[in-house]
Amino acid sequence: FRSPIVHGIKPIEIENDGIYNPPSKRLVLFVADGLRADKLYERDNIRLHNEDKDSIKMRGRFLYSKAVEGKYGVSHSQVPTESRPGHVALIGGLYEDVSAVTKGWKTNPVEFDSVFNQTRETFMWGSPDILPMFSENNDHIHSHMYPPHFEDFASKDASNLDTWVFNEVKTFFKNSLEDKELYERLHQDKIVFFLHLLGLDTNGHAHRPYSKEYY
Repeated sequence: FRSPIVHGIKPIEIENDGIYNPPSKRLVLFVADGLRADKLYERDNIRLHNEDKDSIKMRGRFLYSKAVEGKYGVSHSQVPTESRPGHVALIGGLYEDVSAVTKGWKTNPVEFDSVFNQTRETFMWGSPDILPMFSENNDHIHSHMYPPHFEDFASKDASNLDTWVFNEVKTFFKNSLEDKELYERLHQDKIVFFLHLLGLDTNGHAHRPYSKEYY
């Protein structure tokens, strides 16, 4: 196997020359881990519990309604379809180096660049299984993670993982109103806010993707 990662390439920064301006100064990235396209676009909900069997509507109608306001597509993953290689492809722009499997998908045996590396600052909230691989050895990338024991595949409803993320983000921005230094940092350009939502994936594994918990 030959690693797809090429080292020693100098990053090329695109200067804001007033002609080619970036569409935004800051980016908010939501990743719904475990969200399957076939379930998002599915219109037949007969298998859902406590639903009117005569009713036919899209399961992910809110997300779909937002997607059609802009541009959207469906990505096709490669094996293994796990959270780590999926996030490496999404944020790093490459398929995961296969040698990472020898580390149990937990650490980076081969360092790689990512969108987060090129930011002024990145603020992340979510799973301790995902965030460290981007924030490790990067002082400008700040991780806010729940304890590992929160990830319980035997729980009745893992959506509390996502609720934790949303509550922490709300508190973070609220606190910035009283912290002048943080407030100014958040209003600079090249800032990314990354919300990793694992609840859907956990519910999918525990209750299957046709369950009311996944829905």
